[in-house]
Amino acid sequence: MTYRNATSLTVSLSLIFFSCSTLSSLNDAWAASEPVSTAVPARQSSSPTAPSPEPELRQKAAAPADAKPNPPAAPPKIPVAAISQDARPTLDPGTFINTMRAAWTYKRIAEAGGWPSLPDRTIMKPGDKGPLVPVLRQRLIAEGDLSRDHASGTTFDTTLTSAVKQFQARHGLPESGAVRARTLEALNVSAETRHRQLTASAQRLASSTFSFGGRYVVVNIPSAAVETVEEGQVVRRYVAVVGKADRPSPTVETRVTAVNLNPTWTVPVSLIKKDIIPHVRKDPDYLQKMKIRILDAKGQEVDPKAIDWSTQNAVNYTLRQDPGAINSLGQIRIDMPNKHAVYMHDTPKKQLFTQDIRFHSSGCVRVADVGDFAEWLLRGTNGPSGAWTKASLDTAIVSTARQDIRLDKPVPVAWVYLTGYATADGAVHFRNDVYGLDTPRSEPVPEAVAIDVPATSSIKPKRL
Repeated sequence: MTYRNATSLTVSLSLIFFSCSTLSSLNDAWAASEPVSTAVPARQSSSPTAPSPEPELRQKAAAPADAKPNPPAAPPKIPVAAISQDARPTLDPGTFINTMRAAWTYKRIAEAGGWPSLPDRTIMKPGDKGPLVPVLRQRLIAEGDLSRDHASGTTFDTTLTSAVKQFQARHGLPESGAVRARTLEALNVSAETRHRQLTASAQRLASSTFSFGGRYVVVNIPSAAVETVEEGQVVRRYVAVVGKADRPSPTVETRVTAVNLNPTWTVPVSLIKKDIIPHVRKDPDYLQKMKIRILDAKGQEVDPKAIDWSTQNAVNYTLRQDPGAINSLGQIRIDMPNKHAVYMHDTPKKQLFTQDIRFHSSGCVRVADVGDFAEWLLRGTNGPSGAWTKASLDTAIVSTARQDIRLDKPVPVAWVYLTGYATADGAVHFRNDVYGLDTPRSEPVPEAVAIDVPATSSIKPKRL
């Protein structure tokens, strides 16, 4: 089923494209490896409030998800950022229509005068009293996070706390129930801006031909999260690291075709110039320490001492990093053939998963607990000893041998850029426009400059 089949609206919209760049610099990617992390559920958001009159919106809090058991004999885990465990997917066959409907509603809110804002540097927490509490109540009533029945009162009570948590859940913020810098910033975004976000997001979905199956994967880039969806429900959600503002992750619709264990990484020419040559000039043993081999045009290994590092001659060779914990791709790569040559993968810099703002890569998507993600993708694909499990994947990785596991049934995957979207029950969600794609541009976007394509040893992709 595709969006073109799912939508009957006749809207003249266009899909916005943006470019992808290479992997992060070696200084970022080659940090010492750390224990494998596991995504942890976010705090549960509050119960939905009663619907409010037009033109306000009815919002619904995130639904709780069952906690996953820890894998047996797992290494010590590092913490990861708390993210929503809402069972509703960011993208489903109705997202385009639902988002357009929400855009129309927000347009009416804006035309009616919008909502009140709070003064800069406002901080409020449960138990506080004062004249700003009624302002906060009116602000939350405007979008349906708080019922009109609770419009009065100067005390930051439990009902108001629940409404703030619901607002935070819809905006991908930590559900603290208190108003501090990031929550204040989101509260003070105008209704006009929210309308523009919803409209722009719908425009980016208008030309989609994504084929939803019983199982599919969604990466909403502004959310920096990966969702695995089965029969219309999110069964697992993973913390992710996505592209920087100047090296954005592209929108992609393709299929996951294979899982690569212990991949190698071929260093792009740009990073040979920018990172490798300066490092070797300072430390002649740098390549050996980083387990990087130099290969000539025939694939024969070349002694680093045979190269004049005072020149740029190293770019005429292939520099390939061996598999292992310090490999820039980590120990697992998710193969998803596409014209941008991007993919999902592990990383040695797992500490980045602890951050609330995770826009650090150069286009590819790094996934926390990628082994668990790989196990989900490989359901229905048998290994040497039967069905693939997290334990059997760990065993295969420990062997350090490169292994390419083709999925018996490829899984559809979509990378989308939705700064505003709505679900069928009327809940409307927002994320920051980190790439600045929602702002209208008066001039055509220039063509992207040529870039180096990040490479890895892998099996040849099937034609989609």
